[in-house]
Amino acid sequence: MKKLFALLLTLAMVLSLAACGGGKTEAPAASGDKPAATETEKPADSGKTYKVAMICDSSISDGGWGMACYNAMIAAAEKYGWETAYSDSIDQSAYYDNIVSYCDLGYDLIYAPGNQYTDAVLQAAEEYPDIAFALLNGAESTPAKAVNSNVTSLLPNATQIGWIAGALAGLMTETNTIAFIGGMELDTTKGKYEGYKEAAAYVGAQEGKDVKTLDIVYSNSFSASDKGIEFAKAMMDQGADVFFGDASAVDSGARQAIDEANAASGSVKVYDIAQPSDSLGQNECIICSQVTDNSGLVGLSMEAVENGTFGGETIYGTLQNGVLSAGAISDLVPSEIAEKYQGYLDQMTNDTFMK
Repeated sequence: MKKLFALLLTLAMVLSLAACGGGKTEAPAASGDKPAATETEKPADSGKTYKVAMICDSSISDGGWGMACYNAMIAAAEKYGWETAYSDSIDQSAYYDNIVSYCDLGYDLIYAPGNQYTDAVLQAAEEYPDIAFALLNGAESTPAKAVNSNVTSLLPNATQIGWIAGALAGLMTETNTIAFIGGMELDTTKGKYEGYKEAAAYVGAQEGKDVKTLDIVYSNSFSASDKGIEFAKAMMDQGADVFFGDASAVDSGARQAIDEANAASGSVKVYDIAQPSDSLGQNECIICSQVTDNSGLVGLSMEAVENGTFGGETIYGTLQNGVLSAGAISDLVPSEIAEKYQGYLDQMTNDTFMK
């Protein structure tokens, strides 16, 4: 049944492609999901035109994870001259079918931005040995599980991501209580939470504070913004005044609740640290962002595909190689705190943090 559905989905994509003019690449998502596509043209004299497709269970316009991952693909495609397509807001039950449809359309690289796609990726990779699969936030052990050695994990350092947010949270909290919202119970999300918690506690101790991080909560979704509103209200009731999250649109809901609470109080006293792109100005409560340059990781995957060396490895993203960083800092952060924060970031980059 799955194969039949995938074939029908592929046929729908082919008909959509045939109907398009001007060389555009369009590929609708599965039935009931939001169709979408885009394209980056390769110069006529550059030889083979490579194609990459992204599947995503959140929206590429969510202002968070989905948008950042999509923008990473587009940036890398513009650099290397690849065509692109995407299917977003898809259900877990449709992961495999969407992947297979792009495989049947001859895409060279399938880009899956999250550990939750692992099973679908490994299944498709076994059935399509000549296609490359890049799994963002994939586990270190995943490439070895691919029988055709055509899967690569792109793995930003989750602990360092947590540190970047946690250090600022430890400096900015006044209640000495901070919060973290997770989308799904993934190893990478747990790693970010633990890094956030330990960095905030360490930095707080340097400032004479006893900073506590509330237990992580999971929405079991990346699109349920109402869950973010619910969680944020409950955590603010417990005294949390700095938030960080790994839940895409759920984080957007949390920021909405934080902005509303700040407006009701007449001043901004509860803050949020965004990720994985620089989101300063998107909400009043955002004081900084943890930034992940996933375009660099996707670009390395494209290079490997073009060179015939793709697969069987984990490509890491760290502060040291520039994939991870902190974004712009809000005026809500006092200059002396911003200076201290930069000092802690330097320690992280120099591998002396908490040592």
